[in-house]
Amino acid sequence: MSSRVLITGASGLLGSAMALSLGSSGHEIVRAVRKATPGPGEVPWEPDKALDPALVSGLDAVLHFAGENIVGRWTKTKKDRIRNSRVLGTRVLADALARTSAQPRVFVAASAIGYYGNRGDEMLTEESAPGSGFLAETCHQWEAATEAASRAGIRVVSIRMGVVLSRTGGALDKMLLPFKLGLGGRVGSGRQWWSWIHIADIVGAVEHVLRNESLRGPVNLVAPHPVTNAEFTSTLGRMLHRPTIFPVPAFALRLALGEMADQALLASQRVGPTRLAATGYAFRFPRLDGALRDLLGK
Repeated sequence: MSSRVLITGASGLLGSAMALSLGSSGHEIVRAVRKATPGPGEVPWEPDKALDPALVSGLDAVLHFAGENIVGRWTKTKKDRIRNSRVLGTRVLADALARTSAQPRVFVAASAIGYYGNRGDEMLTEESAPGSGFLAETCHQWEAATEAASRAGIRVVSIRMGVVLSRTGGALDKMLLPFKLGLGGRVGSGRQWWSWIHIADIVGAVEHVLRNESLRGPVNLVAPHPVTNAEFTSTLGRMLHRPTIFPVPAFALRLALGEMADQALLASQRVGPTRLAATGYAFRFPRLDGALRDLLGK
């Protein structure tokens, strides 16, 4: 059965993939856009301004992916943009959905495994406590910003996404050139856990969340077999038939990226997809070698 689905961040990596998949299945896609005069199938919105509830009335589902890219040196201004684009934008949308006359059945809001902070070898599930630091605190506030929608009786799901692997953007895209040149290597000690997920499983898992009414609250979107950064590095090098003998020292990352290095690249998050597994989601790419083989056309 077709439905009307609003997507914020529809031009980004995740939003565009979801729009393509849902649209090809016959669903009507409505895009939230920053335009004074939106076109057909578009809704105008500004993440820091109140949204007219009438504009989001009559939707079946809302997928909220909009947010400032975290990549770059985290100056105070950058951190404000990262936090506000997520927290204020989510609050504005949740408030409008709560007040609309015809509410959606489900509100799926992006979050990230940064919620857990740097946790070493600890196995993390949706029940694990939040971590500390800017990224963890931002994720905690980001998820809390959905509260108005939850109070109004809308099923709210916060999808805590791991490192998304895709041919067209994200971490893998940035790593390919140095690795193809034989300049790849582990990041820092390489012992930190990277919980990853193939873009096809992001799409599949979100569609699973939309269908499965028992899912609400946080849901980890990560493959069931996380790897250390050293394992990720060696697997990628093997797939590309290139050596991986040029490690990136932690001090060099800190010099280049400051706080972001410690909280995003050097942090260890060993996360499991507990709630997806419990509700029967079958991963297309549960292991890293298969995911990379698909993405690299090997």
